[in-house]
Amino acid sequence: MKSITVQNLTKTYGKKNDKVLAVDDVSFEVKPGEIFGLIGPDGAGKTSIFRMLTTVLLPDSGSATIENLDMVKDYKEIRKILGYMPGRFSLYQDLTIEENLEFFASVFNTTIAENYDLIKDIYIQIEPFKNRRAGKLSGGMKQKLALSCALIHKPKVLFLDEPTTGVDPVSRKEFWEMLQRLKLQGITMVVATPYMDEAALCDRIALMNHGKILSIDTPENVSNSFPDLLFEVKAGRTSTVLGALENFDQKKNVYAYGEFVHLTIDKEDDFDPSIIKDYLQKEGCENIEIYPVTASIEDSFIRLLSH
Repeated sequence: MKSITVQNLTKTYGKKNDKVLAVDDVSFEVKPGEIFGLIGPDGAGKTSIFRMLTTVLLPDSGSATIENLDMVKDYKEIRKILGYMPGRFSLYQDLTIEENLEFFASVFNTTIAENYDLIKDIYIQIEPFKNRRAGKLSGGMKQKLALSCALIHKPKVLFLDEPTTGVDPVSRKEFWEMLQRLKLQGITMVVATPYMDEAALCDRIALMNHGKILSIDTPENVSNSFPDLLFEVKAGRTSTVLGALENFDQKKNVYAYGEFVHLTIDKEDDFDPSIIKDYLQKEGCENIEIYPVTASIEDSFIRLLSH
């Protein structure tokens, strides 16, 4: 059984001579109770997929079912079982925390008391400020309020569109801890994020770019499928190292990675990393550091983009 099934979903924007293909023949499935991540940069098509699956936008072609309900024909029933937390804070700024939550509960003919157990772990952190207007909250508190409002009607499926964008690292960590607790309650979650470190917290991920899915697998399998040798290189200015390694004969790919440069080379049992060091010394680089490293999800994503 699948909680969500998406088949050949396509969406374009614009007029005849100026069309943009936002979602390009996308298919995937989400299992009940899992955290499924749509991972990719801005413009990858994540939000357009969310808007179609939450019945806000009609697809050009393709189909999807959510809890065995058709995305188009059964949109009224689907809206009753979905929770949606958009990327931009969209609650009523002039209403207090409590008033916002009461409003969203009333929309679904329920009350805060009826489903309080579901949001208790989250809401208890902002309840002391329940009379404060939403517009006056910090980023982390807005995040907790938005999640509480998305959960107050006890949805079966929760969509979270870049929920931690613009939030400090501590709040990001707390937010993902909250999602893990919600998972224990059997809620299926689809999370869109551009952050590769958050991808590792999902059960399965779909790597996306320009409306296409490049790969679907567990985070561990995505990293382990990296087929090349990978080295982390540091030797002064990153731009200098990048420029030098662009002309390295055995290079497959080279790119900046934080304060380091990552270099990929065809896997060979007898490859000696000292070859890289000798080359960089001839190019005038000093204080050279070279380490073999295990590929991350981001390394795998960059490799897929290069192909």
